[in-house]
Parts: sequence; C-alpha cells; structure tokens
Amino acid sequence: MTARDHARRAAQRFGAGERTDAVDPGPSLPDRLTAARERKGVDLVRAERDTKIRVRYLSALESGDYRDLPGAVYTKGFLRNYGIYLGLDPEDVLRQWRRERGEATAPEPIIVPPRPLAEPARPLNFSPSVVVAALLTAGVVLFFIYLSAQLLRYSRPPDLAVTNPAQAVIDVEESTTSYRLAGTSTAGATISILTPGQVQPYRTTAQSDGTWAVQVDLRRGQNRFDISAVNPETGKEAETPRTVVITVPFLVFQAPTLTVTQPVEGTTYGNGAIAVEGTTTNAQTVMATATFLGAAPGAPPTSPRPARTAAPAPGASAEPAKGTTMNVADDGSFEFPPLELTAGRWAITVTAASAQGQTATQTRNVVVAYSGVNLVVGIRGNPAWIKVWVDGTLVGPQSGRVYAAGNTITLHGTTSVEIRTGSSGATHFTLNGVSLGTLGKSGVPETWLFNPPDPPAQTQRT
Repeated sequence: MTARDHARRAAQRFGAGERTDAVDPGPSLPDRLTAARERKGVDLVRAERDTKIRVRYLSALESGDYRDLPGAVYTKGFLRNYGIYLGLDPEDVLRQWRRERGEATAPEPIIVPPRPLAEPARPLNFSPSVVVAALLTAGVVLFFIYLSAQLLRYSRPPDLAVTNPAQAVIDVEESTTSYRLAGTSTAGATISILTPGQVQPYRTTAQSDGTWAVQVDLRRGQNRFDISAVNPETGKEAETPRTVVITVPFLVFQAPTLTVTQPVEGTTYGNGAIAVEGTTTNAQTVMATATFLGAAPGAPPTSPRPARTAAPAPGASAEPAKGTTMNVADDGSFEFPPLELTAGRWAITVTAASAQGQTATQTRNVVVAYSGVNLVVGIRGNPAWIKVWVDGTLVGPQSGRVYAAGNTITLHGTTSVEIRTGSSGATHFTLNGVSLGTLGKSGVPETWLFNPPDPPAQTQRT
C-alpha cells in the first residue's frame, strides 16, 4: 500500500472523504514513523522500553489504526513523545496527524469551565461544646503565662541599688557618728550590710515597694560597708553587691584609743604562743613588747631574762628587744603573730601611736607554764617535707607532706616530739618558748628528737 493509499484510508476513517484534487502530501505519518524507527535501528519492543508506551499503541501509530488508541488526547501525547524519541519534530508530526484526519484548519474547541455557584454566608453558630473548648483553651494559655512568669521570677536574682549616699565614696563631718544607708531592691529581699571588724552584719528587709534603709554606726577614719541582697524564697544573691565607703575625719591632735582583746589579764598559757590583738582609733601604728618578770608561781627561781618582742612574721628578720611595730588596718584592728615566750611571768605592753605622736598604752600580765613538750616548727625560705612522731607515735595529719615557706606547725607531746625534715636548713624550731633556730643545712634531710630537759638529739629514724 502506497502513501497515497494510507492517507486516503485515514481520511475515510475519520469521515473526511477522498479528495482527488489534493497535492501529493508525501509519506504518510505511519510511514514516517516506521521509517524513522528503522533508521534508529530499534524494534517496537525496544521502543516500548525506552518511551514507556505499550507496543500495541506504537503498532497502531505506525499502521494508522488510530481507533485502537484510547482517545485523541492520549494519541497526541503518544505522537509527541514518540516523535521526539525518533528524532522528528513533534509539532510537525501533530500537524500531519491532524491533516490526515481532516482537521488541518479546524480550530480546537475552547472549553469554558462552568462558574461556581456562590454559596451564601453561613451565620455564626456557637454551640455549647465550642464555647467550653474556647474557655478551656483560654484557661490553659493563661495558666502557662502565669507559670512562665513565676519561673522567670524564681530564676532571677534580686535587684540591688543604693540611693543614699548617691556616690559610693563620701566624706562626712568629723562629728558624724552614724549614717542612714538607703536604696532599692526586690520586694521581700533580705539586705545585709557588713563592715570589717563587725561580727554580725546589719540586716533589714525590702518593703513591698522595694525600698530599704538602715542606720549604721561610724567611727573616725574610713568606714567600709559591703551591701548584698538575698531572695529568701529562692536563696539567690544579687549579682552585683554594692560597696559604700564613708570617711569620718580625725579631730586635730586627738589622742588614740586602744582596746586589747588578747591576751587576757592574768591568763596562764601552757604553750607560750601568746596572741596579741585588739582595736584602736586615731592611731597609725601599734607596737607590742613582752618583758620577763620572773619565774612562774611554784617554779624554782630563775635569773631575770631580757625583754622579748612580738615574733616577726614568717620570713622577716628578728630584731633585738626594740619592740615589733605594725600598721593599723583600715578598720582599726591589729593582730600580731603569736609571741613565743619561755616559762615564767610576763608583762605584755601594747602601745598605739597616732600620726601626731600621741600614744595610748595598755599592759597585760600573763603566766607561761609549760607542761610536757611544746614545739613550734616554722618553715622559712624554702619548702620542706615534714614527718612527725609525738610520744613515739606517728602523727598522720602533719606527716608525709610538703609545707610551703611561711607555714608554722605547733606540736605538743607528753614526753617527746620527733621531727623528720627534708630540708634541715629551712626548718626552724622553738622548744618551750626557746628559739633553737635551724639545726642543720638547707636541702639536707635530718631527724631530730626533742625530749627536754635533754638537748635536741639527731636520730636515724626515717
């Protein structure tokens, strides 16, 4: 069958009739498809696998049996995809298909979708279940808002501000003896105000509007107040404590005042390490001196001893009996290193001196009556490893460890104390108030036995 026959047959199938005056259209579409496939060198089975178009539909396209196809829409899709696969112009293939069907000039119908019907607005209808659900939802939202606010409140530390004085450092009149500190904080917060030398701080509670106020005492000189706030419910402290410094000037040529809290008059000490401490006002320096008065009551008489001074701080050089002087702290307090005194009666004199040379003096009489072995071990200059036996028994807490320079160990035994030191020259000994100094050389390990009244003896214990 020729191409003209195929074209005539296709026209008859779609009712186009036979046109005797038409120009020779060339190869029919089925012939073009078949020829293009053969040029590509594939069979229908391979074409099916590549194009995903069933063999029966491909065969219908190549034979012109369009009635075996599912419909015009599917046929156009098959022709387009198959034409592209065979290397043909898909639009040209579709035009020839329409021409052979007799649809070359017939436009495709325009499909106008029907307009949707407008649905009238429905009136709002709130059923009881909808109202209940809305109320429950609102309640849950409000509960979570409240819970979040409480969690935020508990997680935040209290605020703290000082409104009086307006500045952190101020000077007041020399006659001022008290001052009203005031500020703001979180309502209910506990405000604590601590000043150096004071055992118990001032305390108050912030009012419902957050304000607080405390009347504090002032002394001459510099008064420092450290202010903090604590939320009693959460225990959280203010992130930024406040500090206020109030200075009361000294009266011109005012004599210093002196209070000696240690030692206590008439006290008997069993180890000879006497603490000297107290407070003073209007003073710049304090000096402590110990004077030997004689043997202790009930002890055999002894020759008078020279005056003893307060022991210097670790690492400082000892001076002859001139008295040890130290500066007064900012809060007016002073504390000397312990006096190391021998057995007997002693007078400890404390003298406070102002910058103008005026002084105040107090004396405390004490008795030193040693019992057993009292040994003070001081580490000077370099670290030293220490091991201790008291009355022949190894002492755990003080043994087998390295002490840094400046440390002091006080030991008491009934009959004896034995010390193993890793650096004999860095270990200073004071036995029953008598300074023995070092007994060996620095860096040399030695063991010394203290068993009074016998002199210290070196042993081989390790």
